[in-house]
Amino acid sequence: MGLPKAFDAIILGAGGAGLMCAATAGQRGRRILLVDHAEQAGKKILISGGGRCNFTNIGAAPDRFLSANPHFAKSALSRYTPRDFIDLVDRHGIAWHEKTLGQLFCDGSARQIVHMLMEECAKGSVRISLGQPIEEVAHADGQFNVRYGNETASAPALVIATGGPSIPKMGATGLAYDLARQFGLKVVEPRPALVPLTLGGEEALFHSLSGVAAEIIARCGRTEFREAALFTHKGLSGPAILQISSYWRHGQPVGIDFLPSLGRNWLIEAKRKRPRSHFHNVVGELLPDRLAEALTKRIGLWGELANMPDRKLEEAEKQLSDWIFIPNGTEGFAKAEVTAGGISTAELSSQTMMAKNVPGLYAIGEAVDVTGWLGGYNFQWAWASGWAAGQFL
Repeated sequence: MGLPKAFDAIILGAGGAGLMCAATAGQRGRRILLVDHAEQAGKKILISGGGRCNFTNIGAAPDRFLSANPHFAKSALSRYTPRDFIDLVDRHGIAWHEKTLGQLFCDGSARQIVHMLMEECAKGSVRISLGQPIEEVAHADGQFNVRYGNETASAPALVIATGGPSIPKMGATGLAYDLARQFGLKVVEPRPALVPLTLGGEEALFHSLSGVAAEIIARCGRTEFREAALFTHKGLSGPAILQISSYWRHGQPVGIDFLPSLGRNWLIEAKRKRPRSHFHNVVGELLPDRLAEALTKRIGLWGELANMPDRKLEEAEKQLSDWIFIPNGTEGFAKAEVTAGGISTAELSSQTMMAKNVPGLYAIGEAVDVTGWLGGYNFQWAWASGWAAGQFL
């Protein structure tokens, strides 16, 4: 095997954060080795946004990220902004467009973003080693020694950029947490985020609605999102549900407003204007047929509005505006877009991403306990945290 090759820093993980960090440090003249067990760099980038990569969000403010320390992400996000990444994309001539809610996508393919980051790494003479499993990481005399495949390398700095365990079919593992614990860093319990919720028991009745979608408000605690929801054969999905899943904990209720565009007393108004209309017909005009039928059956009101007391209509209106589901779980890491939790931010400098008690050890991207909303936020955290560490390697 011979003597280990010497570098200024070794970065483990060639996803968004690792590539950005490697390019940033390499272009500052650092000798960088980037290692990944996958045969291809940026595999999660390639599948994101339906293959078009939702590469950032123009609304990427710190309050749109979850962490045990909600202030941690502020420093990196303020120093490398969505505009900075857009400028990089523009310099590479990649055409893009804005979809709803500030989400930016490539006009063409997500491959353009991976190619751009690889070109940026090449500019910094980064050595990239793909398809090489990381066999061992050791630390002695101020040097990190990494054995990967049949090779070894050493450097005074090591960056953990191996992500979280979400989407294991893409090769995701819990390596980041194993390394953190090896070096004495605390880990906030990882859990699936941006993930469909599952329903059981009585609520399994809604499984018959598989494929039905509607714009709703989903609430959990004090947090709410207004976007589409989708009923599945296992429970609830769609953007509003994926968003709220990051805030949901086992046993908590999720409230759904099925008619977010209507003001109060809309049913009583309908009764005044159209007394001969039937309750199920009025609801059926506002929601997809199968959903309207299922909800009106559960509410149990039949007949003309004129024959219903206002109190009953108010109760029905309240149910439709705050329908309570108690999910029995999620579809797990296999279907989660990202991982919440991870290496504790209490262990890291928010400016450099370096561990406070292990000089030379850094953690960035999804490996860290910072999780963004759906819609390009997690990529922005990858770029910002990668850039922040790359400035100090």
